[in-house]
Amino acid sequence: MQTFRTARGRPTPLGAFSLADGVNFALLSRHATAVRLVILALDEQRVLTEVALDPRMNRTGDHWHILIRDLPPVFRYGWRVDGPSNHGHRFNPELILIDPASTALSDGQCWGANSQYFRGAYSGAQGTHRRSVFFRRAFDWREDAPLCTPLEDSIIYELHVRGFTVHPSSGVANPGTFAGLVEKIPYFQELGVTAVELLPVHEFDEDDCVFTNPRTGKPLRNFWGYNSIAFCAPKAAYAASARDHGQVYEFREMVRAFHQAGIEVILDVVFNHTGEGDDRGRTYSFRGLDNSLYYLLDRDGNYLNFSGCGNTINCNHPVVRELILACLRFWVADMHVDGLRFDLASVFGRDRFGNVMLEPPIVEMIAEDGLLRDTKLIAEPWDAAGLYQVGYFPFGQRWSEWNGRYRDDVRRFWRGDLGMTSHLATRICGSSDLYEASGRSPIHSINFVTCHDGFTLWDLVSYNHKHNEANGEDNRDGYDANWSWNCGVEGPTSDPEILRLRKRQAKNLLATLMLSQGVPMILAGDEFLRTQQGNNNAWCQDNEISWVDWRLRSEHADFWRFTQMLIAMRKRHPALRRRTFFRGAGPDGRHRPDIIWHGVEPFRPDFSYGSRTLAFCLDGHQTGREPDRDFYVACNAWIDPVAFTVPAAPSCRRWRRAIDTALPSPLDIVGLDEGPVVGVGETIHVQGHSMVVLISEGAPPS
Repeated sequence: MQTFRTARGRPTPLGAFSLADGVNFALLSRHATAVRLVILALDEQRVLTEVALDPRMNRTGDHWHILIRDLPPVFRYGWRVDGPSNHGHRFNPELILIDPASTALSDGQCWGANSQYFRGAYSGAQGTHRRSVFFRRAFDWREDAPLCTPLEDSIIYELHVRGFTVHPSSGVANPGTFAGLVEKIPYFQELGVTAVELLPVHEFDEDDCVFTNPRTGKPLRNFWGYNSIAFCAPKAAYAASARDHGQVYEFREMVRAFHQAGIEVILDVVFNHTGEGDDRGRTYSFRGLDNSLYYLLDRDGNYLNFSGCGNTINCNHPVVRELILACLRFWVADMHVDGLRFDLASVFGRDRFGNVMLEPPIVEMIAEDGLLRDTKLIAEPWDAAGLYQVGYFPFGQRWSEWNGRYRDDVRRFWRGDLGMTSHLATRICGSSDLYEASGRSPIHSINFVTCHDGFTLWDLVSYNHKHNEANGEDNRDGYDANWSWNCGVEGPTSDPEILRLRKRQAKNLLATLMLSQGVPMILAGDEFLRTQQGNNNAWCQDNEISWVDWRLRSEHADFWRFTQMLIAMRKRHPALRRRTFFRGAGPDGRHRPDIIWHGVEPFRPDFSYGSRTLAFCLDGHQTGREPDRDFYVACNAWIDPVAFTVPAAPSCRRWRRAIDTALPSPLDIVGLDEGPVVGVGETIHVQGHSMVVLISEGAPPS
């Protein structure tokens, strides 16, 4: 080992930072009795030096710190921490721990190359071969700045970095990487989305999955990545430049390229649990740094599990709050991301004993943080222990929410369930029942019909039941309440009638999403009917079940066209992107209504329990924004055709048909003013399980 000159160092900031006279290291551990810093060579296991920190000289409060001079420009490092082993403490000085403030980790460059470290018995005494990486690397952002696309104008596209381009059909030079996403930017522009939402990109170990595929006997992998081990470190295996430790640089290049194309980047972040799991899990950092501080424990020192993943982060402890906020600031200030989607965000609402808090400090801190003020904040407003906060997530003025009620009600209406017509009407209007009373608006509702967690759009109309046998849990995992309908046959079929019905149902679901007030989110591959073969919990499937098969774009070119034109229609019409809720005729009844409810006959809506139809008009002159065209929408979830009498447009302009999901492509959706004229009082026959949309002409008749 080498000898390096040292000095007392500074207690802040936490992590490893370059100063004029060396590299400063700072670590927080309240209950540690001894701390040693280990410096290792970059690409070999050789230890350059190991330095014991003097508790009198190198400690300020709970912060341990030291300055080391003459270090190489790039190196690996970690911490050995000793302390008590009772009352919930799990210190183990034999393990080298990851620095929680790391922005890069080593030894994860090749996806799936570390399985030898995870097979066999699991024990909390096991450490990790991963190490923190320090390097000095400047980046030219070229005046890049957040796009700040208004939420009401946003169309979010949820994708998995690896799964989106790793299939051989993707045609990219750097499959499964940030660079691969950059190669697909022209595709995103052509489709028309305004933001990509990336499943977790912070470091996790994909080989930590304990299950095997019972059909093949092959080990499964943690594909989704909801098992963080370093909150600020972009995943090395997602970088084409990872062998040169270029993951931070490549991520920034990706964000800059998306911004140049006018597309925002939203990250799915996981602060409810870590990849250390329960007592059987591996120790990466928090367990060995200060287990009783960072995790929720019962009185016997056992992990409280509100995340469903073995442990729960002690989010509302002041120290942990500061850690989370520092991570968020890093992703926004240093990595330029535009938004953050918080996995199982309701865990943020629990105190150290797991009790639900009315005003959780961490939620307020994030909502009120000045640096995050223009950042989109999106909560998944539930947790794995039954806390469900859709519509009332704390400090909601600042937070949008994944609207699980929207997903379920839209699915159930188009499946043909009874009693769903009024619920569909409420969801189309932006879910005012959930958000209006608290002074919120449609933009607080992130509307979705499908997401990574559940069926794809095509599977939603092809399966009545989940088929997760390949996950190795005897089909016990995943949701049972999918509100899906297979249209008559379970799974794949060659029956042309069933295939036509399935495609029609998929169009109905997607069109409803794009016609609804709120913020639409679509799942990658749904635009050309990707399937997961009925698997509704593909978290461990690193194969063609999860990978996007780009051959489907040609096979289902008609559906891709339908999706693209739907997105273009939504972006063109402010009537579909209101900033406020509909007021109807106003409280005094003297205003012209901005939305008018109809049934099969004008002005006679049927919201009864037995109704399976809904029709309405939008007044394009009352959008709360610039004037727009009028819309008439007729939905029929019954099996037979239903005759609707067309009402007059609110502005008395002529109607033209824009969408009929029962028609084949290219008649199912047409450009503005390209469809046939439909007269007032005319009867239109809306086929079973279909939707018709009329849009008024631009100028009123002479």
